[in-house]
Amino acid sequence: MKNDVLIIIGSKSDQEIADAAAGMLDKLEIGFDLEVSSAHRHPDKTIALARDAADKGYRVIICMAGMAAHLPGVVAANTNLPVIGVPIAASFMGLDSMLSMTQMPPGIPVATVAVGKAGAKNSVILAARIIGLSDEKVAAAHKKYRNSL
Repeated sequence: MKNDVLIIIGSKSDQEIADAAAGMLDKLEIGFDLEVSSAHRHPDKTIALARDAADKGYRVIICMAGMAAHLPGVVAANTNLPVIGVPIAASFMGLDSMLSMTQMPPGIPVATVAVGKAGAKNSVILAARIIGLSDEKVAAAHKKYRNSL
C-alpha cells in the first residue's frame, strides 16, 4: 500500500489524537506516514517535510497541533498539497488552536476540522474525499464507510 497521507504532529504528546486518525486511515485502507515536527522547535525539518511531500507521493497532509498551532500554516506555506489542520485542546478548549488554523492569509488556506479526536477522524474523511477524486479504491472505501453510518 502506498502512503498517500502525511500526518505531522507538533509534539509527541499529540500521539493520542494522531492515533484516532491512524485508526480511520487503516479502516479506509489509506497508507500514511507520521512525523513529529514542531513549527517552532524544528522549523527547518517542518519546512523540508512540506516541500518534499509531493515528490514523495503524498496527496494530502494532515497537521495536528495545539496552542499557537502554526504547524499547518507553515506547512501550507511550503507546499501546494491540500493541508488539513486538526486543532488540539492544549489550552482554551482548543479555540486558540482552531483560530490559528482558520485565520490564514489569502492564498495559503488550511482546511480546518473540529478539535481533538473527532476532528482527527474527520480530517481523514476529508482526505479520503480529496484522494477519492482520482482514486476509485479510496472513493469506494469512503462510500462504504458513509453508508455504514
